[in-house]
Amino acid sequence: MSEKLKVAIVQDSPAPLAVAQGMEKVVAKTREAIEMGARVIAFGEAFLGGYPAWLDHVPAVSLWDHPGTKELHALLLAQAIRGDDPRFAQLQWAVDIAGVAVSTGGYERIRNSLYSTQFLFRPKAPVLRHRKLMLSPSERLFLGSGDGSTLEVHQAPWGGLGQLASDEHWMPLARAAMHHAGEAVHVAAWPTVHDISMLASAHYAYEGRTFVLAAGTVQDKAEMIAGYEAAGGDGSARKLLDRLPEGQLQHGRSAIIAPDGVVLAQAGEGAEILLAEIDLGEIPRGLATMDADGQHARPDVFELRIDRRTRTGIVDVREDDSGSKAA
Repeated sequence: MSEKLKVAIVQDSPAPLAVAQGMEKVVAKTREAIEMGARVIAFGEAFLGGYPAWLDHVPAVSLWDHPGTKELHALLLAQAIRGDDPRFAQLQWAVDIAGVAVSTGGYERIRNSLYSTQFLFRPKAPVLRHRKLMLSPSERLFLGSGDGSTLEVHQAPWGGLGQLASDEHWMPLARAAMHHAGEAVHVAAWPTVHDISMLASAHYAYEGRTFVLAAGTVQDKAEMIAGYEAAGGDGSARKLLDRLPEGQLQHGRSAIIAPDGVVLAQAGEGAEILLAEIDLGEIPRGLATMDADGQHARPDVFELRIDRRTRTGIVDVREDDSGSKAA
């Protein structure tokens, strides 16, 4: 038995720091992928806002009270996605009309904190958010860590669709939680799909018996500076961005991987839409030899506990109905 599904990765350059312009690009590229027949469309990590390349290339940004870092942080706070952001409307409309699913990374603001979030747009349903659980050392300078409340999988008519970002693919228990949710397709979002990222993505596909869309981005120094200016930068961070290496900073290399770990399609280092037709019938056949959530799980020996409560950082303790203080 086979069930064919066309999937696509949009490997392109974001509009760094300028989220509104980035959303316009997501809409345009989504429509292009839809015209190519794609039913699932994936963008790379932090596409809405751009990956903070200055963290990897300019050591001075980690210095306490660095003026350039402070300005870039303020710009991202001002530009970030908030709640049911009105900038979502056009993309949601396209998703509703075409009946597709679109995953894109971006910056989300909750109160005064920034989170790296994967946004999954679904037909006629609320956007499913996943806030990154595991940050790289440099990302911890300005991003908050997500909690278990956003570790969810969308159940599409053809099967489960989940999403994680970069280093989360090296978290064994996060992988176990997602495998348990029953993914047929998984979006693995990366800034660049390096060799080690490809290894993690292929391992995830084989272990979870799922198709993996390892989605990377492309970005160069000139685009970073153009995005900074479009976002309203006032100049204090320009010297920081000028210190970035010339040329390309992120190199794409996206891939679509089958449940047996075989690469079905792989992109180069430039902008392109990577398309493949997958056969969901491969999943049950593969489960005969690897079922990490079933016959290979050994629940009599191992048990995973997931805390799905939302962690707001504050607990209000008030008087109870009897007038006594709550403990």
